[in-house]
Amino acid sequence: MSRSAYVTDLRTLQGECSANFLRLVRLLGDLEAGECREVELVNDGRGLGVLSLEVLERAPYTSIVRVSQRSVLDSLIDTPCMRVHLYHDVRMAEVTDFQRQRHFHGRYRYPNARMHQPDEKLQLNRFLGEWLEHGLAHGHSLDLPELP
Repeated sequence: MSRSAYVTDLRTLQGECSANFLRLVRLLGDLEAGECREVELVNDGRGLGVLSLEVLERAPYTSIVRVSQRSVLDSLIDTPCMRVHLYHDVRMAEVTDFQRQRHFHGRYRYPNARMHQPDEKLQLNRFLGEWLEHGLAHGHSLDLPELP
């Protein structure tokens, strides 16, 4: 039985990136380069850590944000950390760096040396979306009265 090659689902990837742009804009507000917003993550009354959003660069058409999380498990496991480029003109946000790995392709042959999934880029952007959505739904900003 032959397997067909993975074909990038560009519409789904662009939809995810557009949704992530809106989520990040809500969470970031009017932060400038060098500023950080921390959102305490809570689920069923238990603290799950702090979602940290740091604006690394801000320009008229693009911004770069570091998204990371701190928790009590930091000494035991690598907590997620990613760099996200926001493209203001097209209203999209794309994960460009995850756990110190950079520049993900739209598709990979499988298996491969780094064991990336064929749709690694889509999965990373989907993960960012779920992470930000959790922050919006269950987070409490540590520097603002309440998230919109």
